[in-house]
Amino acid sequence: MSKFFNDAQQLLEYVGGKENIAAVSHCATRMRFVLKDNKKADVKKIESIKSVKGTFTQAGQFQVIIGNEVSVFYNDFIEISGIDGVSKEAAKVAAKSNMNFIQRLLANLAEIFTPLIPALVVGGLILGFRNIIGDIKLFEGGTKTLTQISQFWTGVHSFLWLIGEAIFFFLPVGITWSISKKMGTTQILGIILGITLVSPQLLNAYAVASTPVDKIPVWDFGFAKVQMIGYQAQVIPAILAGFLLSILEKNVRKIVPEYISMIVVPFLSLVPTVLIAHIVLGPLGWAIGKGISSIVYSSLTSSFGWLFAALFGFTYAPLVITGLHHMTNAIDLQLMGQLGGTNLWPMIALSNIAQGSAVLAMIFINRHDDEEKQVSIPAAISCYLGVTEPAMFGINLKYIYPFLAAMIGSSIASVISVGSGVMANSIGVGGLPGILSIKPQHMFVFAIAMLVAIVIPFVLTNIFSKTKLAKKKDM
Repeated sequence: MSKFFNDAQQLLEYVGGKENIAAVSHCATRMRFVLKDNKKADVKKIESIKSVKGTFTQAGQFQVIIGNEVSVFYNDFIEISGIDGVSKEAAKVAAKSNMNFIQRLLANLAEIFTPLIPALVVGGLILGFRNIIGDIKLFEGGTKTLTQISQFWTGVHSFLWLIGEAIFFFLPVGITWSISKKMGTTQILGIILGITLVSPQLLNAYAVASTPVDKIPVWDFGFAKVQMIGYQAQVIPAILAGFLLSILEKNVRKIVPEYISMIVVPFLSLVPTVLIAHIVLGPLGWAIGKGISSIVYSSLTSSFGWLFAALFGFTYAPLVITGLHHMTNAIDLQLMGQLGGTNLWPMIALSNIAQGSAVLAMIFINRHDDEEKQVSIPAAISCYLGVTEPAMFGINLKYIYPFLAAMIGSSIASVISVGSGVMANSIGVGGLPGILSIKPQHMFVFAIAMLVAIVIPFVLTNIFSKTKLAKKKDM
């Protein structure tokens, strides 16, 4: 008998049987079901299965947390159920039939940025490290930086910018490629479109504000002039241009005969898109992005910034459950392009730390429960390293009160961060290593906020465990 035979058999029954499964796949830790009727899934019975760490519904999929052995469980489930598994991409397509318009919009946004996250995290760490060696004066009585006393570190500082610049200045290339990939259109055209938005031939986006209007280079068509402005690090212009290219390509392909499509479709898709991007979409996207970043930054730096921070810190973890948190990636990147940093992302890192600290408290409270420690210890470690799913869905939401304690701790830590003007260079690892992405002058204050995000959830979770809230859950 296979390792998970009984558990897989129970799961098949509790999700409503084979006839209720439209599609099933798995990721690194979870089984992903697209169910015909989510109401037929008996969540309580599913969560009582020994190998199940928790469940949640997100992006139209009913997801069951198994852990690191999910691939083995998946194979057993497929064998028992007789269902043909599908890829994660196919499951996502099927899942969208369960979503409303807003959910589909947010799912699409998430799918654009998810492939870019590894590069953004690396870029954030690189910028943070460059700031530590190039901006913090730790030597010769606090008068010189490491790069000022060492040629080796000066070379490292300069070399690392090659990678940092590639990731953030040329971000539109990644965005337009990701959109082309997601939309199923020609990916190389998406890459070329992105390059036309950041070409060295154009005036750098960072130099536009300091350049007189009459000095901005133009394409002169005789009857009209188009400004040659680049969109380095700009998010919304790239998103608008990327979707226009995909829409044009799909529609042109429908009307062009197949025997000339190789020549005609790329030309009629790319050339108009590049022209429209520089005449309409670029300036429009720039204005929208500037407006969004200004509103967020103004909200966080106004006299009511503490309230905005408290609300964001408190509600970010619930946003993760709904999938709405993906929209913060675009806002963070826009703030970075507009202001050279983001005061939103530090709060996200603090929220992750707070969730991990609540799990740490649960490890202490249930220290004699060896079975739960198999879930809680790895969950706490991954949470402190920026991956919150195992902690939130495997422990904190299971008991409720540690989740609430983490939200409160995150809220207080966020108020400290925003109230002190903490800014991050970029998106980074969303846990304890996140301090490397914070601007050097704010690292000390952020370290205090991190300490608050560790201590308060730990203490509150222990307090809540002795109240009616915990007892009600245990009944």
